[in-house]
Amino acid sequence: MIVYPCAKINIGLKVIGKRPDGYHDLETFFFPVGMTDILEVVEAEETTLSVYGNELDCRMEDNLCFKAYNLLKKDFNLPPVEIHLLKRIPSGAGLGGGSSDASNMLIALNRLFNLELDKERLCAYASLLGSDCPFFIHASYLDAKNGEGMYGEGKGEILTPMTIPELAGISVKVEVPDIFVSTAEAYAGVSPQKGPETLKETLGRPIDEWKSVVKNDFEGHIFKKHPILAAKKQEFYKKGAIYASMSGSGSALYGLFRD
Repeated sequence: MIVYPCAKINIGLKVIGKRPDGYHDLETFFFPVGMTDILEVVEAEETTLSVYGNELDCRMEDNLCFKAYNLLKKDFNLPPVEIHLLKRIPSGAGLGGGSSDASNMLIALNRLFNLELDKERLCAYASLLGSDCPFFIHASYLDAKNGEGMYGEGKGEILTPMTIPELAGISVKVEVPDIFVSTAEAYAGVSPQKGPETLKETLGRPIDEWKSVVKNDFEGHIFKKHPILAAKKQEFYKKGAIYASMSGSGSALYGLFRD
């Protein structure tokens, strides 16, 4: 069974509050992009994980694909599998590569062993692996070419389908500077606050206005620490982007261009 875990970008990211459980409440628009990993799962005599392409500095037991397998194995009589993962989505870049791999592992196992899990149950399992994992269950049903994405609230796991018609026909260009920004570093420097309007309301404005009103709250302090990221963002605008931003907690940056 072969699946293609896609990357995502965040169009706008507002951190609006600190939760009692230590997490943060946020608002964001998750949008799938064409960059993918390749994940193959086959039945085997013992469970193994082989990673190719971009290196991952973690033990097999800590890999999210392996955790996804063990999560389903608790509830289903799964046989051992060989997991082959070709990593092309950079890690620690705010593109959701690890979360996408985990969710697509659930999808692959569901198909390979006919578990008959519907989208809602897959999302429930995915939420146990990471806050943004449920989005990647939905991603396989979305038509990004028509501007379809998911509006995320809570920790990012409360998802509502949302279509932005102006994104239809828009090209997304992604650059990933050789800088690692940890999630902990990103959240440590942000000050949660609610604005006069929700991100959903802001995204309802014409796309040509986004440059001045659609913000990623992590950019302020991360750009101060890594000025090259701010410079890369401005390069997108010099090349004609109608909107440019850092994705998630960084360090990937993207620009939206009219073809």
